[in-house]
Amino acid sequence: MKVALINPPIYDFAAYDFWLRPYGLLQVGGSFCGRAELFLFDYLDRHDPAWPQRRSDRWGRGKFRSEVVPKPPAFSRIRRKYKRYGLPRSAFLDFLDKHGPLDLALIQTGMTYWYLGVKEVLDDLKQFAPRCRTVLGGSYATLCETHAWSLGPDLVISRDQLAPLWDLAGIRPPDDSLPFWTGYPRLDTGALKLTDGCPFSCTYCSVPMVGPEFKPRPLERCWRELSLLLECGARNIVLYDDALLFCPHAVLVPLLERVIDRGLDLAFHTPNAMNARFVTAELAGLMVRAGFKSFYLGLESDSTVWHSESGRKVYAEEFQAAVGRLIDAGAAPEEVCAYILLGHPRSGGQEVESSLRFAHSLGVRSMLAEFSPIPGTPDGELCRQLVDLNEPLWHNNTLFPIVLLGERTVLRLKDLCRELNAS
Repeated sequence: MKVALINPPIYDFAAYDFWLRPYGLLQVGGSFCGRAELFLFDYLDRHDPAWPQRRSDRWGRGKFRSEVVPKPPAFSRIRRKYKRYGLPRSAFLDFLDKHGPLDLALIQTGMTYWYLGVKEVLDDLKQFAPRCRTVLGGSYATLCETHAWSLGPDLVISRDQLAPLWDLAGIRPPDDSLPFWTGYPRLDTGALKLTDGCPFSCTYCSVPMVGPEFKPRPLERCWRELSLLLECGARNIVLYDDALLFCPHAVLVPLLERVIDRGLDLAFHTPNAMNARFVTAELAGLMVRAGFKSFYLGLESDSTVWHSESGRKVYAEEFQAAVGRLIDAGAAPEEVCAYILLGHPRSGGQEVESSLRFAHSLGVRSMLAEFSPIPGTPDGELCRQLVDLNEPLWHNNTLFPIVLLGERTVLRLKDLCRELNAS
């Protein structure tokens, strides 16, 4: 059996290789190792030989290849260019010609409003590999399952319910398989998860709907994954956990202690926003000694009232204490970043400008996380009167803040964020 793992291109107003890796796809794909001929085609792999040389920053981030494409009607009011990010379609056709005929294609889905890239892959498979069975999994497939079926795949996997896939493929996977990182010809950045799920229920977040209940992963399995990444050449290790610092002594602390004891030279990154409430002096020191280089913290807002109504994730005084502990431990202030929500449906009490100035007063950078209305979440459902949540394009995080606040306000707040970060 020949099985392809495919990470589609992105259709959006902006996309950047912010340590994007198709971790879920690779994890499922690893179950086929030794049971099938396995091939990976990642449209977003900037080190693919078919990609013109792309420069990376010192932590492995960089720009994707892009081309301007026509905007869907839903985006007619947005004056920015709409683009397709990723390898050209011709590279995928060459892949099919080289490795075909395929029996099964597993296709990763990310943001719901990126489904045009999924549709492109399905269309090409139907035309150039008509015998290949196609399976969609991931966030879009789970949050918009009915819409995903409308694209015409043979199977849609919701959440982590993989039994239908194993039935379709005719295999029974092992319990200890590792992600298919060996599918990359070159790897300088890899992803790792130490836990599954999230114990919190923030009203704007889809993780409780997409992932399993919170549970730390076995320490030895995490170490095996990290060792595999090192063998493949990765030195930038991105932790994809949604609650990395929750129950840290189960996995995080002993893993980092082992990294330190063995003198491993790594750069850890936390793009999924650590919860500042759990940044203790002990953890801050351990992370810095183990090689953490970038620290992304979820502030969302400095408003106590707003947090009280949206999940009580963290309050301004807790965030300030966390920043102080990280800097005291040796973290570079310019590598500490506060995520602040822009365009939340209850923006009236969120005070974005105040939040930006608060983060700046602590000596750290800010990044505006533009709100995406996710169907099924309490805050997403507040948006039904403003956008058509049944059309995933309307979930776009560039579109919704403009619909809610107006383009002038959005641009003013983005300009303020840039000015404060530069000062």
